[in-house]
Amino acid sequence: DKKEEKDNKKETEPKPTPKPLPPLEVSARRLDRLLGTESFLPAASYTNPAKVVRRWLGTSSGASGKATLADIHTAAQTLLDPQGVCQTGRALILEYTAVAPSEQTSKDVAMDTETTTETETPSQPNYLSKTTEREFETWLLSLLIRLLWKSSQHQKAFDLSQTTIQILMKHIASTTAKITKKSSLHLVSLFPLLARVYRYRSLVADQLVPTQPQIAVLLRSDMVQAHGMACLRRDVDTQATLLNLMLHDLLNASQVEQAQKLLTNSTFPDSASNNQLCRFLYHSGRIQALRLEYTSAFSNLSQSIRKAPSNTGLGFRIAAQRLLVVVQLLMGEIPDRHVFFQNGMKTELLPYMAITQAVRRGDLSVFNQAVSEHATRLRQDGTYTLISRLAHQVVKAGLRKLHISYSRISLQDVADRLGLASATSAEFVVAKAVRDGVLDATIQHKEGYVQSHDLVDVYATKEPSEAFHRRIAYCLTTHNDAVRGMRYPPDAYKKQLEASRNRGGKRGGKEEEKTDEEKVKDFEDEMEDEY
Repeated sequence: DKKEEKDNKKETEPKPTPKPLPPLEVSARRLDRLLGTESFLPAASYTNPAKVVRRWLGTSSGASGKATLADIHTAAQTLLDPQGVCQTGRALILEYTAVAPSEQTSKDVAMDTETTTETETPSQPNYLSKTTEREFETWLLSLLIRLLWKSSQHQKAFDLSQTTIQILMKHIASTTAKITKKSSLHLVSLFPLLARVYRYRSLVADQLVPTQPQIAVLLRSDMVQAHGMACLRRDVDTQATLLNLMLHDLLNASQVEQAQKLLTNSTFPDSASNNQLCRFLYHSGRIQALRLEYTSAFSNLSQSIRKAPSNTGLGFRIAAQRLLVVVQLLMGEIPDRHVFFQNGMKTELLPYMAITQAVRRGDLSVFNQAVSEHATRLRQDGTYTLISRLAHQVVKAGLRKLHISYSRISLQDVADRLGLASATSAEFVVAKAVRDGVLDATIQHKEGYVQSHDLVDVYATKEPSEAFHRRIAYCLTTHNDAVRGMRYPPDAYKKQLEASRNRGGKRGGKEEEKTDEEKVKDFEDEMEDEY
């Protein structure tokens, strides 16, 4: 009976729950399972390990967004081998986060000792495998660069990014020297992280260029060389990222012709990520708009906005929408009113709405007043040069309204309605509009009036065929993009449909945001089904 009572007491006594692992360590262990160890390499069965790392970065966004200096310090100290290939990066992380451990209180230390289970052996550290530690080291360094950049420590962040790129180049060189099938797979897995470090370095350099202009010149030559090496390695992530960064740098330096040469002499990789494709389309549209190629610019900017994610990247969508509105006005079109009232864009697009209303009215004085009121904002947005070209479109819009309203009107009345200086200026403007085909009218110089002709059937002009051509090109582009995006296994939609029905029945049709654990589970299930 006593034995039974003891057994019952043991069963009823609550077992000590092990302390949950930190989010960064959980992400590292997950990557270790995906890429495997030296004895077992599940990634060898994958056709593209870079895709595995790319998806892992996406599922680890929650942990990386909440990481602090103390978290990075603990993760580097716990998971990276001080005698391994990542000893340089580990020492660098511990040096930059030396203050972080002091933030841990004595209460946290006591909790750590209380929740230590019998199976844990602190004296024997459980480091990451050699196939994963380089990727995790680079990821921690990129998180550290981002934290320094957000805390306005731009010089430290820039120096750290330069050192991180050098460390990555050494890893790539050492792997290339003893190239095998396994090592080539692990070489490819570094490419998405290298592209991310280049991106962070560019963001930091943008803050330092106003005070240190020589940085832009040094980085420009370095990016050209790195882009060439990425093309030779078939590194799609770094190649697409560096191409966008070079276009961004040339546009900031107002070197439009150089950016156009780079655009025509380079090829954007087809298998690049959607975010990089959106950036490339935006830069292409901006270059073409500055070079008066408004039709191509309108097409690229429309695709960029359509492909951009709707749940994030609000700043990018605002910048693209601003430029698209200006390009539409330069093409002689008036944007729809609902464009200016999208979620989160109403305040940012307010100056462009005032300019659009002035162009629609066709009053040059109102247009000049709107531009002068918002000149500072337009210069900050980088659209002032394009908007200064809109004066001719304002005059064209006003002439069209007068042409529809009056069959005969004096040149002085035209000057008064459009806000021109004199009747002579109005005569020159009307003559140019007639020559360009905007109006079908005759100028009576001696009498001082304009005689409008009868309206011609619009279907007898080229306008319907041009509109039809634009619609066909849009449909073909959409079809090609849809075919290119169909990379899913057969019947994959059935699982998604069943999951959505179950989720809708349980939650009343309201979808909740997925946690990191749910993302990880979906990611691993997808990898098992795909491979």
